[in-house]
Amino acid sequence: MAIVGYLVRRILTGIVVVWLVATAAFFLFFARPVITVARELAGRAATPQVITEVISNLGLNQPIMTQYWHFIDGLLHGDLGYSYYTQESVNTILKQDLPPTISLVIGGTILWLVAGLSVGIISATKARSLFDRVSSVAVLVGLSMPVFVIGELLILVVFLPLNEHGITWIDTGYSGPTSGLSSFFGHMLLPWITLAAVQAAVYTRLSRGQLLDTLGEDYIRTARAKGLSERRVLFRHAVRAALTPVVSQLGVDVGQLLGGVVVVEIVFGLGGVGQASVEAVEQDNLPVIIGFVIIAAVFVVLANLVVDMLYAALDPRVRIT
Repeated sequence: MAIVGYLVRRILTGIVVVWLVATAAFFLFFARPVITVARELAGRAATPQVITEVISNLGLNQPIMTQYWHFIDGLLHGDLGYSYYTQESVNTILKQDLPPTISLVIGGTILWLVAGLSVGIISATKARSLFDRVSSVAVLVGLSMPVFVIGELLILVVFLPLNEHGITWIDTGYSGPTSGLSSFFGHMLLPWITLAAVQAAVYTRLSRGQLLDTLGEDYIRTARAKGLSERRVLFRHAVRAALTPVVSQLGVDVGQLLGGVVVVEIVFGLGGVGQASVEAVEQDNLPVIIGFVIIAAVFVVLANLVVDMLYAALDPRVRIT
């Protein structure tokens, strides 16, 4: 019941956060001269009469609080409005663009966690060994390379040579799971590696440092003195305690990924929310921009809720009250 109560409070807090973000985004974009948006839509050669008509059609001539009420009412009914340029529902745009982004974020996160934690744990247990020294160099290389450079290198070194030899399983663009798992993994493998490369280096360094500190604690020496196997001491006691700050960092990183996937989506032609949001900003397409901001806020809230639960499960000292 304590966990249920905690979840309810966290969900309610998340709803308030999303509302505050949506409100801030609305007033940031709409509490400004409406002629800026109207002129962008109508074109540079538009007459004042045309601009006035555009403002009226979009409802931008209404009082700001009236516009805000319509915005909140639509939000409560799941309606994020319509694109200024295509008149397409923002809900429809998100439905089209979210799958590539979600696929990229989930796959990349799993990959960097598996790679980063595995290498970090091995490096900590074999400190100052050849593996530890090589992994340290690899971490520095990973941290030094921008994401777009890694993506371009993978295209030049992996994608193009394979295609020249008739191996087309690895491809660019997006192919969803409904088209077949083989096609899905073939299209997403390089983007996942690109997104995970830098983060895996970060998590290798973080997990190695935390585990080395934990292995020096008194309770670890006590566990060894009791005759527990090294494997049990490592995974039952040391790794579990060392992962708590890693999980906290995961909440921050996953929450920021919607802003970081833009480069990967563009390099591999995935489409997705990141690429579409850049186009919306360039067009001053306010309903689409706000829709993406709200989705990003929801994503951050959900990611941190999951991380909080994992943190409590890993560390028995954390009490959910």
